[in-house]
Amino acid sequence: MPWSPPCFTSIFNAFSVPVSEIITVEEADAHKKCHASGQWQKMGQPCAFTVHCVKRARRHRWKWAQVTFWSTDEQLCHLWLQTLRELLERLTSRPKHLLVFINPLGGKGQGKQIYERKVAPLFTLASITTEVIVTERANQAKETLCEVSMDKYDGIVCVGGDGMFSEVLHGLIERTQRSAGVDQNQFCAKLVPSPLRIGIIPAGSTDCVCYSTVGTNDAETSALHIVVGDSLSMDVSSVHHNNVLLRYSVSLLGYGFYGDLIEDSEKKRWMGPARYDFSGLKTFLSHHCYEGTVSFLPAQHTTGSPRDPKPCRSGCLVCRQSRQQLEQEQALRGRQDSEKVEEWHVICGKFLAINATNMSCACPRSPRGLSPAAHLGDGTLDLILIRKCSRFNFLRFLLRHTNQYDQFDFSFVEVYRVKKFQFTSKSLDEEDHALKDRGKQGLGQICCDNPASCRSAPRSSWNCDGEILHSSAIEVRVHCQLIQLFARGIEETPQQEPCS
Repeated sequence: MPWSPPCFTSIFNAFSVPVSEIITVEEADAHKKCHASGQWQKMGQPCAFTVHCVKRARRHRWKWAQVTFWSTDEQLCHLWLQTLRELLERLTSRPKHLLVFINPLGGKGQGKQIYERKVAPLFTLASITTEVIVTERANQAKETLCEVSMDKYDGIVCVGGDGMFSEVLHGLIERTQRSAGVDQNQFCAKLVPSPLRIGIIPAGSTDCVCYSTVGTNDAETSALHIVVGDSLSMDVSSVHHNNVLLRYSVSLLGYGFYGDLIEDSEKKRWMGPARYDFSGLKTFLSHHCYEGTVSFLPAQHTTGSPRDPKPCRSGCLVCRQSRQQLEQEQALRGRQDSEKVEEWHVICGKFLAINATNMSCACPRSPRGLSPAAHLGDGTLDLILIRKCSRFNFLRFLLRHTNQYDQFDFSFVEVYRVKKFQFTSKSLDEEDHALKDRGKQGLGQICCDNPASCRSAPRSSWNCDGEILHSSAIEVRVHCQLIQLFARGIEETPQQEPCS
């Protein structure tokens, strides 16, 4: 609705904003001077009100803006004030009471200060009450979510990096499945979505999830998305080994290069965020290659491919249609038992890296991410296989993440859009064969006859959203739109001119 009727004067240039992006409305000091037509002039017996709202800035950032209106017609002024307040009361998607977890040690250790300086004032302005918990140990947020009553909260906010978000995610999903009587360890179990939304206030080293769902890692922007009650449904992948749930993943699941990188960086936490650069260089120079078998089930229910030029954006049609199509496909499978006819693809070889992404995995250093066309809520993973190649070619591939060129346009790179996949390293296959042979002859005889079989093939670890998984044999399945965030996806273009 336009806000500049003839009888009102704004302190800003004329612009319009939807009611859904108004934070609050309050009476203002009516005895100030008003600026009109480039000159300051006194108004006779004016009354005024201030509208606090969202204003878009550059690079997907949102800013808190205040627009004050004056009028000599007191009745008209109060009518506007009352009408706007009534319209805001109808916005039932907005949170009223939030549970906030702050990681004081994440990133540069600024989480508490960021919350108090940039977020808390906005929550107070929007009349959002909070219960704040500053975590003192790992998994405290997860344990709290599994124990406390959540009936009085409209959502959960985590202040920190991707690790803090992962902790909240695991606690919320675990609590929801336990309440619904769902066994998370069963690979084929249909998980129940949680009704509570999660808000992310970025205060970490990379803030990949926030950057990929909002378009920036700016704390004020994320706080405003929470205040206006935005909602974005997002896929989650479950990672299993022998019918045991290992972890959930929402961004990167990486074996080889990214697995080695995170494992080495964990030994150098004293270096702070710089450890990722150091471990990345060290891992690149090591150039380790791993042999194994990847099996995957291609996605048939969604349109597009990992090499589409158009990325997932706010209001994405693919994500909206995919959930409905996936549900129809699952219902059909239930009637026809079509699991038996699903065609799995099998690829064996030596790999420098195996990456699976639920989202683009964009971050400030890689604005387009590891898979630029990945969708947030289409029920699929983008599975990226980087086969053995020279250091020079691998460096060319890595550099593509920092520019606008097609990073999959290499002969040694393969990418697939999948619903499920499995991986087994060659070392495990060799161990299985050795165990079978051990029943036929003594272990000493095996080593004498074939010394090479006693040297197990090298294996890597999995980087699961920044956490290490040591199991080399895993099964992964995507759960379509399992969680909701206080976000709306990256907007294609700002609706109004950027503010200075």
